Amino acid sequence: MAILKARTEFASALNQICAEHRVEPKIVLESIQQALLAAFRRDLGLDEEAEYEVTIDPQTGESKIFSWPKEKEKEKKEVTPPGFGRIAAQVAKQVLLQKIREAEKSAVVAEYLQRLGTLIGGVIVRFEGSNLVVDLERTEAIMPPAEQIRSENYRVNQRFTFLLKEIQDGLTGQQIIVSRADPELVKTLFKREVPEVSSGAVEIRQIAREPGNRSKVAVFSRQTGVDPVGSCVGQKGVRVQAVIDEIGGEKIDIIQFSDDPAKFIIAALSPAQQIEVKLDEKNKTAVVSAPEDQLSLAIGREGQNVRLAAKLTGYKIDIQGKVQTPAKPVKKAVAKTTKVKKAKSVKAVTKQK
Repeated sequence: MAILKARTEFASALNQICAEHRVEPKIVLESIQQALLAAFRRDLGLDEEAEYEVTIDPQTGESKIFSWPKEKEKEKKEVTPPGFGRIAAQVAKQVLLQKIREAEKSAVVAEYLQRLGTLIGGVIVRFEGSNLVVDLERTEAIMPPAEQIRSENYRVNQRFTFLLKEIQDGLTGQQIIVSRADPELVKTLFKREVPEVSSGAVEIRQIAREPGNRSKVAVFSRQTGVDPVGSCVGQKGVRVQAVIDEIGGEKIDIIQFSDDPAKFIIAALSPAQQIEVKLDEKNKTAVVSAPEDQLSLAIGREGQNVRLAAKLTGYKIDIQGKVQTPAKPVKKAVAKTTKVKKAKSVKAVTKQK
């Protein structure tokens, strides 16, 4: 950053302010010149047939205004009005304060730009219409309705963990957007809670989420001998429970990812069991047959389970009950009875001698 030779109090103050807030002195001086010209136009009026220029001495801060007829710059002359120095000092102060605020905001935005996609703690400080304003300590962020969990009752002074989602251009400049509803929040929480995910030994391949209700997380092991589902669940469920607690008790199903679409769909429809899948890979559709006692589990409450499974796998899933094959009639074994003729009673005759 270019530094002015500090020969005067003005130059010294300008250098100090610019150094502290990382603003180029040249940019500040140009802004002061533009502001002075605007003040001159507003307060004194300008000859439309003339061109004007404001100069400012970077060492003393002395400002002057010059004017010349259009296309006759050689006839330039000073037209600085009496008392303009006082106006110039006020304008310079305003411009410096504005530049300081802009520089500070730019520095903060640049810092958070490097942290997009990470977790950040914040406190809800106020409501602006349907938006929530969140204090991130160094600055404020916005959580629009689309990034909120509907089942959560937000109040001022509540602290949450957010996903630092993006930076948007708004009416008042750049705005930091945070989220509680984005599926990436779940993924990033697992990365924090599960060392195997953080190290890359276990990869989260897909997430389907209905914020506040249920998420399905498909995991895959990139290291031999590492159980991806067990790693994410943790001993006695401690790891997955830590994630659940951060998102307000939202249920989480952790399933094994598979490159085989049929196997993946079967896993995605858990806890339903004994299901069969017929795929139409060209149209990305799947017909699933489930026993009558598993049908409601496969579909889920209000269709949630099959809906999340479809999001997770990318297939349109049609669930049908398995057609029961009629049982073959069982032939009754008929015992053949053999008619036995009644033997005539034989009387034993004892001959007497």
